[in-house]
Amino acid sequence: MATADVTVMGGGIFGLAIGWECARRGARVVLCEAERIGAGPSGGLVGALAPHVPEQWNAKKAFQFESLVMAEGFWAGVRAASGRDPGYARTGRLQPLADAAAVELARGREAGAAALWRGRAEWRVVKAPADGWAPESPTGLCVEDTLTARLHPRDAGTALVAAIRALGGVVEVGVSEPPAGVLGQQRGPGAVIWATGTAGLAALSADLGRVVGSGVKGQSARLACEARQRPQLFADGLHVVPHHDGTVAVGSTAERDFDAPGTTDGQIEALIDRARALCPALRDAPVIERWAGVRPRARSLAPMLGAWPGRAGHFVANGGFKIGFGMAPKVAEVMADLVLEGRDAIPAGFRVEDSL
Repeated sequence: MATADVTVMGGGIFGLAIGWECARRGARVVLCEAERIGAGPSGGLVGALAPHVPEQWNAKKAFQFESLVMAEGFWAGVRAASGRDPGYARTGRLQPLADAAAVELARGREAGAAALWRGRAEWRVVKAPADGWAPESPTGLCVEDTLTARLHPRDAGTALVAAIRALGGVVEVGVSEPPAGVLGQQRGPGAVIWATGTAGLAALSADLGRVVGSGVKGQSARLACEARQRPQLFADGLHVVPHHDGTVAVGSTAERDFDAPGTTDGQIEALIDRARALCPALRDAPVIERWAGVRPRARSLAPMLGAWPGRAGHFVANGGFKIGFGMAPKVAEVMADLVLEGRDAIPAGFRVEDSL
């Protein structure tokens, strides 16, 4: 196996995005995945790239906003290099408003978005469209935001692998440890970035003697429905995401206690029923896939980025719980800055130490 400037462990969205960004900057990249590309939640169904509400601004919300704004250019670059469509589109999102209090809150957030999003996207209260796609709104109004985008998780993974290889990077599947040759002893120890999801959180916890995070199970479904130009829908914690392949993903559950991580159960059936009730166009749409998997959740609730404490030359990129795809462009930029240029732009609350 070729020597590398950067060895990335993990073929999920964080690992692949970091590998691409490092290769794009001219680094020699080797990416190793133990099982298969997208073996964890990055091989799921939903792919909602949606912002937090524009109020009570903090480092996490600012980081996510910058990443969502970057996403269009990031994924266009991946598509150009790979010749494959990752399924990205900034189609926006609708959220029905249930009562007068919800309307008042939403109007207050309009001003927040105007100040915090700086004209790069809008959050506004609009009349709910009566087009058979949007849910009925008790007030006749809904929130429309123009920042939300969608990404097809599996197609994005395929495109990233092809893009890394197109720039001369190596992607190896079935490798769970950095091969000795990868580190290129004649060139020094190199850098190893661990982006290995829930297994990585467990390994880091064992090494540090403190639980830094854990896995949370999620279940989602994919329905056959041609709605690729429609906006996303969000209501009562449920995401409805139209994809470029003529399917619609709905999700997801959040289960802290579970016995069968890869098995669906009655919770997904209840979620599908809620989606059909929410969106008229889905009422007769056949279900073509049910999915379950475990998402890595750092103790800090923010992505966990930076040096692996006590292990020189090793770094961590983990904890993308629920927002990993939306955070990936900025995570890749920050990790490439740190590993390739020695520039530390990790925001407050995102370091490994913040989860100790």
